[in-house]
Amino acid sequence: MPPSAPIAITMGDAAGIGPELITQVFRRQPTWSSRCVVIGDLAVLRRAAAVTGGLLPIAELDGPADAAHVPPGVVPLWPAVTLAALPAWGQVSAAAGRAAADAVTLAAEAALRGEVSAVVTAPLNKAALAAAGLDVPGHTELLQALAARHLGLAPEQLPVRMMLHNAELRTVLVSIHVPLRHAIELLTPARLDETLAVVQRHFTEVLRWARCRIAVAGLNPHAGEGGLFGREELDIIVPAVARARARGWDVSGPYPPDTVFMRARRGEFDAVVAMYHDQGLIPVKYLGWEGGVNTTLGLPFVRTSPDHGTAFEIAGRGVADPSSLEAAIRAALQAASPVTEEARPSG
Repeated sequence: MPPSAPIAITMGDAAGIGPELITQVFRRQPTWSSRCVVIGDLAVLRRAAAVTGGLLPIAELDGPADAAHVPPGVVPLWPAVTLAALPAWGQVSAAAGRAAADAVTLAAEAALRGEVSAVVTAPLNKAALAAAGLDVPGHTELLQALAARHLGLAPEQLPVRMMLHNAELRTVLVSIHVPLRHAIELLTPARLDETLAVVQRHFTEVLRWARCRIAVAGLNPHAGEGGLFGREELDIIVPAVARARARGWDVSGPYPPDTVFMRARRGEFDAVVAMYHDQGLIPVKYLGWEGGVNTTLGLPFVRTSPDHGTAFEIAGRGVADPSSLEAAIRAALQAASPVTEEARPSG
């Protein structure tokens, strides 16, 4: 895709805080107007602007290519998704769920055609998706299905992983929203090999780093203590690390989970592969959820999102913090650039 292609920002659920955050971001970052395109409904964005500081210029575009001509401080809106009526703030709405999913679909299809260089998704509401009759748990599964179909694959043939990161730490999860007992069952040699491959490709092929130092956390206390506290490290993780190193990747571990994130934060590693959801997300969120970014690894395009949901309880009050969405947009802009700010030298 051309380096000048904008990034797409989906409006999220119209009853939640997503549209408010979008308007706040463009107030805070006016120079981003020509580098982004918001996919959503004009009336939704106008209502959001009204509760986040009043009048805000919005330019209606015919498509992503028109974003290059939008002046600073103007919201670049591609009004390809419309709602018959504005949903009530903070209420589950089937229409809002359908519109939010439609915006994601349009963004993904534009990315797959090369019309946008990355996708940033404002929060969806899973109950609204279900009310709309959509059989998808959330963004990740929807994007995975769309990309796989585009590539002529079944969704399971396009493995994706969640990376949560902020300015201090990056963690990638082997498994996400499953019970802990199930997460342990999912820790298989094939799944761990797949996770390490997805991480390696993201940093070296998408971000164009010369190398990435990947640390692998253990599953058990003290990384198993040589088998005293469990054999998953000896039977699954150690062999997977060895296979990755045999491919020339800078992968090491397993490290005790209670210290590996601290070591990564101090700069010893670039990313930590965590064995299950809370193991990886607690340290990132403890360091500051307001700047957290969720990046989906494994898609054929860059996708980021803020580290929070629709926050129905405060929607419409204009008090939601846009920092996480702002960080997600910044991460997408950097990842979509021909040369990233974090490109690493070889050696």
